Amino acid sequence: MNSEPIHIPVLLEETLKMLNVKKDGVYVDATIGLGGHAEKILSMISAGGMLIGIDRDEDALGYARKRLGNNRAQLKKGRFSQLSETLESMSIREVDGVLFDLGVSMFQLKTPQRGFSFLSDARLDMRMDVSQKLTAWDVVNTYHEKEIEQILREYGEEPFAKKIAREIAAARKKRRIDTCEMLSDIVSRVYGGRRRKTHPATKTFQAIRIEVNRELDELKQGLQCAVSVLKAGGRLCVISYHSLEDRAVKNFMRDSDREGALMVITKKPVIPTPEEIRRNPSCRSAKLRCAEKIFGVPKKSATFWGNKDGE
Repeated sequence: MNSEPIHIPVLLEETLKMLNVKKDGVYVDATIGLGGHAEKILSMISAGGMLIGIDRDEDALGYARKRLGNNRAQLKKGRFSQLSETLESMSIREVDGVLFDLGVSMFQLKTPQRGFSFLSDARLDMRMDVSQKLTAWDVVNTYHEKEIEQILREYGEEPFAKKIAREIAAARKKRRIDTCEMLSDIVSRVYGGRRRKTHPATKTFQAIRIEVNRELDELKQGLQCAVSVLKAGGRLCVISYHSLEDRAVKNFMRDSDREGALMVITKKPVIPTPEEIRRNPSCRSAKLRCAEKIFGVPKKSATFWGNKDGE
């Protein structure tokens, strides 16, 4: 572990407003990470309230425990898909709000041995839960070329998916692709001198990370679990960082709204202000969406809050 990782919670004030935090409420931070959002939620609830923090990263949970140090914060290791079971094990049937802050954290990216960053020479890993078996090394070195192409195309929306998969397959015949740097170099060679706003390996690393951690499947199951544990009037807030996540959240909330289970609060996603982006450039792609459980709540009571940007 690093000594003291720096953590800047994204869209903090906007998220708290969307959650509509009550003093005696029970809230779930399903991606507690280093505890930035959780710390602020705890400061807003009374002794009668509770915060449940969940993460599948043991290192992150360790930092969150140190940061929060409050007996109203119950921290548990778990996946999105285990949300209902985690709460059931604590004899909690309903909550007032659930927050998901998706994707890889800066803490994970900046811990070289975790093997997430294309700027690292560490062994390919990318596991959010280091106890699981499948790693990025396995994907890159053992998956069939066609499987890799499909992953890059579907999870990374990578325009050069076929060429990159072909180069990976050719390179590993000569030598195993062990490190992040080796994979990054292969992708960079495919891109050659093409100009890009981001590093050429960004989409490839995103795609492989999603495959390793089954992120989209976990997200879909987690959203369903969240709705099942919310009280009527409870809020679901989700911060996403790339189009695949945001599309999944948008479609889930839209469909749940049509079915009468949720009422969409954010007609358009809330995005960071220029000031926040200047303070924290890594938040530039963040989108916040929120919906409210409406069993027993008249749909005409909906109020939309958002900004002109986004989709």
